[in-house]
Amino acid sequence: MFDIGLSKIALISVVALVVLGPERLPRVARTAGNLFGRAQRYMADVKQEVSRQMEQEDLKKMKEAATEAFNSAKNDFKDMDQVISSQMAQVSANVNDLTSSITSETSPASSENSIYSPRIDTFESSQRQGRKSWRNKKGAVPMWFKHTTGIKVRVQSGSARVKRFRRASSAVSSAKSFFG
Repeated sequence: MFDIGLSKIALISVVALVVLGPERLPRVARTAGNLFGRAQRYMADVKQEVSRQMEQEDLKKMKEAATEAFNSAKNDFKDMDQVISSQMAQVSANVNDLTSSITSETSPASSENSIYSPRIDTFESSQRQGRKSWRNKKGAVPMWFKHTTGIKVRVQSGSARVKRFRRASSAVSSAKSFFG
């Protein structure tokens, strides 16, 4: 910025000390430092704003280029779609001609003796049953959820439940008297 050396700074500080005096010099130096800091921050903000504007312009240019590329690819695909649809129409016309010629060549008597016979498959369940079935596991409630919510984890038959509670009640002895 400015070509100021150490000797020039020392000369400016001596002149400021003589002119302002020792009482006002620290206050003036503090004010000058604050003003200098504000100026630096303002310049940094201006630089950031300029760079942000430049980036936005670059992004706009990139967006326009991408939009143009997308539109050209879209047009190419439309052209390709038209070509493919025309080719499909030709193929289907050829297949229809071929099938009509084949059906006209075969007689009803020969169609009864044809190799193709419709096969009737019986329905068999492809779902596995049991514990190791993936589908059953997916539908099951997780054990950690059952434990946290208090849902019963194991099924117990009625007789086993009666046995469990009778054993607990029989273990408790009846109240006996102190004397007897």
